[in-house]
Amino acid sequence: MDITRLSAIEIRERLKKKEISSREIVEAHFNRIEEVEDEINAFITLNKEEALKIADKIDNRVKNGQDLGLLAGIPIGVKDNIITYGTRTTCGSKMLENFIPPYESTVVERIKNADGVILGKVNMDEFAMGSSTETSYFGITKNPIDLERVPGGSSGGSIAAVKANEVALALGSDTGGSIRQPASYCGVVGIKPTYGLVSRYGLISVANSLDQIGVVGRDVLDAALMLGVIAGYDIKDSTSMDMGNINYLEKLSEDIKGMKVAVPKEYFSLEMDSRVKDGVAKAIKLFETMGAEIDEISLPNTEYGLATYYIVSTAEISSNLARFDGIRYGYRAKDYETLDELYMNTRREAFGEEVKRRIMAGTYSLSRGHAEEYYKKALKVRTLIKDDFDKAFEKYDIILSPTTPDLPFKPGEKMDDPLDMYKSDLFTVPVNLAGVCALSIPCGYVEGLPVGLQIIGDRFKEANILKAAYAFERHSSLGGEI
Repeated sequence: MDITRLSAIEIRERLKKKEISSREIVEAHFNRIEEVEDEINAFITLNKEEALKIADKIDNRVKNGQDLGLLAGIPIGVKDNIITYGTRTTCGSKMLENFIPPYESTVVERIKNADGVILGKVNMDEFAMGSSTETSYFGITKNPIDLERVPGGSSGGSIAAVKANEVALALGSDTGGSIRQPASYCGVVGIKPTYGLVSRYGLISVANSLDQIGVVGRDVLDAALMLGVIAGYDIKDSTSMDMGNINYLEKLSEDIKGMKVAVPKEYFSLEMDSRVKDGVAKAIKLFETMGAEIDEISLPNTEYGLATYYIVSTAEISSNLARFDGIRYGYRAKDYETLDELYMNTRREAFGEEVKRRIMAGTYSLSRGHAEEYYKKALKVRTLIKDDFDKAFEKYDIILSPTTPDLPFKPGEKMDDPLDMYKSDLFTVPVNLAGVCALSIPCGYVEGLPVGLQIIGDRFKEANILKAAYAFERHSSLGGEI
């Protein structure tokens, strides 16, 4: 039996039945990491000694017949922009290369309280800015399906680690598609929850009004299990909402007969790979055969989503990253004579090109003479995009669209053309602007490369998108690498 190929739920059940021990689970996954990590580069920091200690404690509880948490024994990776007490947290940047946090993020606390075993911190685009995990200071992560292609980003390490069986589950963050886009590229399930469902306390933010911590799993059941553990109100996060305790697993069903499904015509009129378009069209047909009621709708402000997103997000990035100045924490330049030189040299030496680009863009749109023309106008358009979704969800349960307009590309193909890179988030950014929930699920393969279907739901209606995804997963028969 290859433990690393078991689902998260299978791992937990076999542990409870004493068929395998927690130490065996953890050791098997570290062996897998050792086997493939040189090629994939999904991890920045491993925490083997601590993980084995936790595994032994769980085994003692199993031996003594004590109750176990929902994530008991399950190996988990954590994106490296989520704070972990005592474990290096870098954001994939030279700026925080040696930063050891003095506190714990809420999501990590909840994972530990549920007996999850965190194996380490996974790679990401620097400060979550990128769509390919090529901007990481710690090197590019490769796509486990095709090592000559990128895994997507910015949560590329989270997705690649799950796909490569290095961990069973992972945490990522999603600012404009950073979980869903790589999930599409690697053929796994990635969930961006409603803004406010999951505490952001301990997430190193780049764009506060857009960032959301989410989950990655190899199937819908695993992802739903993880979401149920980390969701919930947190007094430490003023944006979190109290929705009560929700068991998403109990709400899953293969029957979606009568579910009202919307397909936005604007999404299919945007430029995309014809093979992606065909794959998603087939998936929509399958929903129809399962008894869902499909209607075409209009989301008229979709075309403004990408431009609006990059104005809003870069403005918040400019503000948030001002804290990295070489004074309080992080990297500090060695050569300087004045305070201004310290600031400039530190930021020039420690930030990568994409981070600098977005800081400059955001600073420009916030500057005197341009804030009215760009930033305030973008906020108004954001409201229009939100209103489009609000109107759609008055009548429909879910919205279906492609996750990405393209297939995973090769490293270097888009690094010299940032605008082309940004287009890979074409279908995902409106979800973050509106604050609704969405997930990506594999819906087919083209020449062995996965195509992702995006399922969008109304605020705090994660049960709807999970139910739809579970039904689709059970009824679809996918070709290619799974």
